Parts: sequence; structure tokens; C-alpha cells
Amino acid sequence: MSPGLDPVVARVTDRIARRSADRRAAYLERVRDAVRAGPARTALGCANLAHGFAACAPADKLRLRGDVTPNIAIVSAYNDMLSAHQPLQDYPAILKRAIGEAGGTAQFAGGVPAMCDGITQGRAGMELSLFSRDVVAMATAVALSHDMFDGALLLGVCDKIVPGLVIGALSFGHLPVILVPAGPMGSGLPNARKAKVRKLYAEGKVGRAELLEAEAASYHSPGTCTFYGTANSNQLLMEVMGLHLPGASFVPPGTALREALTAEAGRRVLELTALGGGHTPIGELLDERAFVNGVVALLATGGSTNHTLHLVAMAAAAGIELTWDDFDELSTVTPLLTRLYPNGTADVNHFHAAGGTAFLIGELLDAGLLHADARVVGGKTLADYRAVPELGPDGLTWRPGPAESGDREVLRPVADPFDSHGGLHTVTGNLGRAVVKVSAVAPEHRVVEAPARVFDSQQALQAAFEAGELNRDIVAVVRFQGPRANGMPELHKLTPPLAVLQDRGHRVALVTDGRMSGASGAVPAAIHLSPEAAAGGPLARVRDGDVIRLDADAGQLRVLVPDEEFAAREPAAPPAEEQYGTGRELFAAFRRAVGPAERGAAVFAS
Repeated sequence: MSPGLDPVVARVTDRIARRSADRRAAYLERVRDAVRAGPARTALGCANLAHGFAACAPADKLRLRGDVTPNIAIVSAYNDMLSAHQPLQDYPAILKRAIGEAGGTAQFAGGVPAMCDGITQGRAGMELSLFSRDVVAMATAVALSHDMFDGALLLGVCDKIVPGLVIGALSFGHLPVILVPAGPMGSGLPNARKAKVRKLYAEGKVGRAELLEAEAASYHSPGTCTFYGTANSNQLLMEVMGLHLPGASFVPPGTALREALTAEAGRRVLELTALGGGHTPIGELLDERAFVNGVVALLATGGSTNHTLHLVAMAAAAGIELTWDDFDELSTVTPLLTRLYPNGTADVNHFHAAGGTAFLIGELLDAGLLHADARVVGGKTLADYRAVPELGPDGLTWRPGPAESGDREVLRPVADPFDSHGGLHTVTGNLGRAVVKVSAVAPEHRVVEAPARVFDSQQALQAAFEAGELNRDIVAVVRFQGPRANGMPELHKLTPPLAVLQDRGHRVALVTDGRMSGASGAVPAAIHLSPEAAAGGPLARVRDGDVIRLDADAGQLRVLVPDEEFAAREPAAPPAEEQYGTGRELFAAFRRAVGPAERGAAVFAS
């Protein structure tokens, strides 16, 4: 454990290690068994190896015939439809050049799919979204399966893609791995204005043309969307967990510094291979300390609730059992240090300018909230990540990060936080367990007790809102949205109408077994409810008019119906719609195999 570590952080880390001891030991034994004295490709038959380098340049063929040159896999989520991934088009050439100049070789090992929740919101395609994470993991494993590689560079940014890349890489835990980000687009339409236009559209006060103009001004160029949702939570977590180079997360695409950081990732991964002398396999780097560091960083920044699924699933792939109880306990000692949209009006570019990851990591390290001795790809330990990259006459260097925040409306020190408690709470009661993101919810809205109105889809709630049926205190229940029911789609179309009701002075909350991710807003939402309704969860027995109490501060979620009466009710049946079209029929096996939200909602055995 790191010296000076907060007692709660130390206790939670120790509990995770003890809980995971057998599984982690078995995983590490597999990782160490896979490490050979030389490159794995030297054990290939001659025909196998010849297939593996047939398309290489003559100089690379000569290198790959021997056993002294590290060969690096490049796995990319590039496509030119998604703004976050479009900059990745040029990365393989940059990486191959840098690796070649440093004495190694690199091959583009495979691509993985990258879908966008922003495009599929409210559409049938969203029912593939969460499952795409596990597809990415499997595609990553396919790309790395040829025994040709001594390390890997993973190119991806958004939502399910980064967790999927990491899960896939962990099945090759003996390889060193660096995640290579693209960076955010420039700031567009101010977030407060965007949110206002969305509410006006929900109320019918502006039309589609005005809404589309606002959205186009917000999402306007190559790079990651700038709000602090799952994509940018991914970037922050990968840096704090040691899989990015220090300060790499939020450097914009198309800049000289971005290109220099990309090239440096190629050079650095060579040093981390067994042939490079500093062997740092991802399976050993991502230990209990790394995952606790990730949870603390998520809490300190009010990051995406999707990571209550993804961090659990990534940890399981490393033989580590991370639970929502760990999130909850760490949240009690983690201060909220950022205000980023949707928890404020600033975006990640403002965060980066105010001091960004270097200031944040430094503050959390000084407070004993992060494991300073955790291993990283860009130095010896996380203590090296207080640094800021810069490009000067001598090339890429790192300088000490800022000692003060450049904007305390966006990023604060531990001594003066926005809140003494982390941005996520777990709630428990006779409806099961759920997660509430409170960092954007005003204290006066965190306790709601009101009659339920039950829906089986977000479209049904939208229709009731437009019909004027919801103008009262309400706990909106949207069920049969869990992973087994329909793939656990995000339900962001609920945010504007519910926010409108809250703005009208009503007490409003949402309870669902679906997802809301990083863009959930000012309305209290108990999400990821487990067990889900389609798996026999109590939410299937809730009826219109039942009074539900959600107390995010006290961690309570209850339907106020006598226990005997509630238990005797016949549960509602899932909607009878056929899950065909937009590829949904291809994922029926995933819906049958998927685990509960509390275990990461993964299709892999955990």
C-alpha cells in the first residue's frame, strides 16, 4: 500500500484483494505461463510465420525472422462516421514510423466496431450498444490471437469501446498495452444553451430545425464530444489507471502535440516489452490498486455511471471482484473536485485548461486518495503523472503540473471541493439495488417520495408527457430495460421531459433497470436497478399509484406497499414485441447469457 493512504481507501483495497485472492492468483498464473523466453512467434511453424509476415516490407520481414525485435500489434476502432474515432485514421502510419525508428516493427492487427450512443439514442440500434462492449473485447482477442506480438497499442475512445479493448487485452495479460486517445473536439455551443434548447423542444416551444441547429453547433468537428460523459470518463480513467501516457487524455486532435504523444506511445511500448527490458504486462499493471484509483477518479469528477458496469467488468477480466459496495464506500471519502457538463456548464476543454489531469491527480495523491505506487505505462508509478506534456525545440518533454487550479468554477483542490462526497451513491431497498449520480442533482432534489407512474418504454413516457398526463409529483418507473430484457439501452430521451416537470416545481424522480450513463442530469435517477424486471426483479410488481421513496443521501429505495401485499402480486410480463431488425436478432444469445448489472452486465462468465 502507498504510504499516507487514506484508511478507507486502504481498507477497500485490502477487502478487494482478499475477496479476489483465488481468482486473481489463477489469472496471474495464466499470465506468467504465457511469458516466454523470446517472442511467441519464434515457436510458430515456418509456414505459420511466413503467413504472419508475408505482407510486410522486406526490412520488417528480416526483423521478424529473428528473436530480438519486438513486434507491436495495432488494434483500432477507427471509422470516419464517428467524430471521436475519425482522427485515428492517421495513427497507424505515425505509430509504425515511430516504432520502426526505435528499432521495432508494428502490424495493424485488426479493427474493432465502434458504435455511437449519440446516434442511436431512442432507436432500436441502442439495444446493441452495451453488448457491443463484449463484441469489441472478442474482436480485440481475435486481433491478438496470432502469437505474432510482443505488445499492443489500442486505439479507441468512446463509451463501450475502451472497456471492450481493455477486457480483450486482459485475455492477453502477458502483453504490455498502451491506450492511445484522439482528444476532444473544440468547444462548440455553450452547454447551458444546448440544454435550454432541448428543454424548449420537449415543451414544443421550438421546432426540429432549431434543435438540429443547436446540436450541430455542439457536435461540430473531429474529436471526442466535449461533455463529460462516458467517452471522456474513459479517457480520464485510462490515464489515472496508468494506461495512457501522462497528460495525453485531452490534447486536441490535429495538433503537433497530439501527434508527438501518439508517436511517443509507439516508442514507449517497445520499452515495456520483455525484449525492451522494462516488461510491464497489462495483466500485472491492472491490479487492485489500479481499479481503486479508477473508482476514486470517477467519483472525484462525477463521471459516467456506465463505469459502475464497465469497471466491474474490466476488473473481472483481470481476476478481480469489484462491487458496488466498493464504489459506495470510496464515495464517502472522495470529494467532488470538478463541475463539468452535465454536472455544470464547462466542458473537458475547460477542465484541461484549468489544470486537467495533472492537477487532479496531484490533489488526490496529496490527500492519500490514490495509490501513488500503482504501476503505469508512462513512468515508474502514478506519482509520475503530476506532469504536463509540452512540445519544444528538444521535442516532447514533461514539466510539473500546476500547483493551483486555473479556474475554481471548473476544477477545485481537495481543501475546497464542490462537495465532500463523491458523485455516485448506491441505493438499496425492497426494489433491489441501483446507482444514483448525484453530482448534478441539487441537495433539495435528492429525496423524492411520490406516486409511481409505470412505463415499459421511454417512448410511452414521452407520449404521456406530451399528452399532459405527468404534471404532478411523480416517480417515473421505466422497466424491462435491463440487459436481459433488451440489452439495457440508454434512456436519455427521458431527461428533457423529466427536467421540464422538475422545473415546473414538481417532485420528480426516475427508477429504471436501464441506463442513463454520463449525461444524466439534474433529475434524481435510480438506474441499473438490479435484479432487473425481466429476471424476476421486484420492479415487475410495481403498479401505477404505488408510492415510491428515493433517498439518494440515505441510500434508500423503497416502494411503500406492505411487504405481504407486494410479494403476493403477480409480476408484469415483459412487452411482447419481437426483437428483430437493426441486428437485434443476432444478439438473442447475448440477452440469454448476460449477467446482472451489479456484475458488469457481461456475457462472459464472471
